[in-house]
Amino acid sequence: MSDSIILALIVFLILCLIVTVVAAIVYSGLFTEVNIKTGSPPIKNVTIAYKLHKGPYKDCGAAFTETVSIGPKLNTIRVSYDDSTEVPDDQCRYIVGSILNEGEEQPDEELQKLYEKFGFKVLSLPEVSLAVTTTFPSTTPLSHWLASYKVYPELHNYIMERQLHAWPFIEINTGDLTHYMAPLSSQSGFHHTGFVVPELITQTAAKTPVTEESSDQDRGTDIAGVMTHSDVSSTMSGQVQSENTETSSAPSLPSSLPHRGQRDGNEQGQAEEHKEPINDTEHRDRGSSESVGSGSSFEELDLVEEMVEELERELGKEEEGLTVEE
Repeated sequence: MSDSIILALIVFLILCLIVTVVAAIVYSGLFTEVNIKTGSPPIKNVTIAYKLHKGPYKDCGAAFTETVSIGPKLNTIRVSYDDSTEVPDDQCRYIVGSILNEGEEQPDEELQKLYEKFGFKVLSLPEVSLAVTTTFPSTTPLSHWLASYKVYPELHNYIMERQLHAWPFIEINTGDLTHYMAPLSSQSGFHHTGFVVPELITQTAAKTPVTEESSDQDRGTDIAGVMTHSDVSSTMSGQVQSENTETSSAPSLPSSLPHRGQRDGNEQGQAEEHKEPINDTEHRDRGSSESVGSGSSFEELDLVEEMVEELERELGKEEEGLTVEE
């Protein structure tokens, strides 16, 4: 076989490998659009078998492998309690397990005992009426890696832009599709929600005590603990009106300060006015105060004070002259 044929085969195999990798990435959800909405969650009240874990979320693969090996036909679930952008990776807490039953169905007792035998615990999660939800393909192991870079940033932005109180983040894997949801509720602490496992309730209850102020704030929110767009807009408009009222009631400041030549001209004009005979002392005092006010400046207050003293001395001299003439 000639070298040209071998080289052509190598190039062909490399091209096939590249095409295969690209196809696998696309099939895993590379170009899948993340559509987030607020509505009914994908699950009702469920009973799960779980284990509590602490560490980086990216290391949860072994936990999923363990729970799937016990119940391969069951849907898996993960509940993440901490924000990895604010909490160190080694301090992030989450549970991984399998859904034993949903709704009014009763869990398989033998399967439940099998999970408990391997150290799993059983917990019933409550049903919620509203949640922030989205979906993403779960066709390959690469899908979960892509979801961490595509789904969670979009969920975070959606919640922050709308000022929603959505917590915790839940993943439900149903085969080729993963459902992501964050329940909307009025939560002032971990112990106020049924999505927290008992192991964490005792730890967080002491750290986040409930106060009357926080309870009042919870009652001030709407049915799901959500501040809607109308609430935000009304709050912002009230702040703007308050600022406008304060601004209108405040005294107006001079837009510009007079130059030195303008001040000299004003002083000369004031001197000429004082040379004229003045019969009304009250009018003279009012005119002098207006003259002083016209040349006042916040930045040159010391110069204005000197000018006022000079004017008072001149007025005193003129009053003495008028008294002598009379």
